[in-house]
Amino acid sequence: MKAFNFTTFDPPTFILTGIPGLEDAHIWISIPFAAFYMAALLGNFTVLSIVVKEQSLHKPMYLLICMLALSDIVTSTSFIPKALGIFWFNLKSITLAGCLTQLFCFQATATVHSGVLMIMAIDRYVAICNPLRYTSILTNARITKLGLVCVVRAVLFILPLPVLLSRLLFCASRIIPHTYCDNMAVAKLSCGDITGSRMYGLALAFVVTGFDVTVIAMSYVLIIRAVLRISSKKANQKALSTCTAHILVILMAYPPGLFSTLAYRFSEGITPSVHIILANLTYLMPPMLNPIVYGIKTKELREKVVAFIGRRFLIGITDYATT
Repeated sequence: MKAFNFTTFDPPTFILTGIPGLEDAHIWISIPFAAFYMAALLGNFTVLSIVVKEQSLHKPMYLLICMLALSDIVTSTSFIPKALGIFWFNLKSITLAGCLTQLFCFQATATVHSGVLMIMAIDRYVAICNPLRYTSILTNARITKLGLVCVVRAVLFILPLPVLLSRLLFCASRIIPHTYCDNMAVAKLSCGDITGSRMYGLALAFVVTGFDVTVIAMSYVLIIRAVLRISSKKANQKALSTCTAHILVILMAYPPGLFSTLAYRFSEGITPSVHIILANLTYLMPPMLNPIVYGIKTKELREKVVAFIGRRFLIGITDYATT
């Protein structure tokens, strides 16, 4: 029998093309990407610095907001700088080790983000359904331990993804039509059997995300049931208003992420350029918007942010007047 004519390369080096079909527009596309990324860094670092400095904010809810901010920073930083390097400097090459590291960091922090949203739902449930026991049930130490559990869970569940990819045999084709190393984009370059990577990635999306969404849904069912038992309409509105920020963040995280995951595997009607832009925005917009949502909807945090900006403005005016 005639042998198959393919070659392998070792060590593998891949080429990230950016957004195929829109190469001429990379510079223009990079402008909103860079703006969103800088806004995400500014917003999340501002939230972190304010919560760390203000003793009055050293509470479980704000500790969870800090965890969310950290996961947002790492998630966006794991892929946006490389994407901007492609857009601005044509830095398209990436080694297998670099590709797998990026994939692991991106997927792990996204999983941590989901876990933190789940803990936030539990936090809202306890605050509304068991307000008198809130401080004894959810202490800062307990929230910290739950956060560490989210990190350990993410590492244990995500680590098999790069391990499975590292064992694949990669053929001569090394072009990844994407701005970052997605699990399936890398797996499709292999000339071996990718069933394991495909099935594990899909199962991961449904099992981990499914578990978190189920806990969140159960928490809100119990919250709604408790709120409906309150006779005062004003008390109802006050209880539900404490959940508004969390609900908005959930809506920005899960539906777009699930759509992006399923579209990449099953949809043939979406052009690659549209899918890649949506995939980037899916993990770029929430890090930018989450600090704004919590800054606006959380009164105590909003007051501290306004005071912080006011102090910075006055310091700037004073420095300008003295020069």
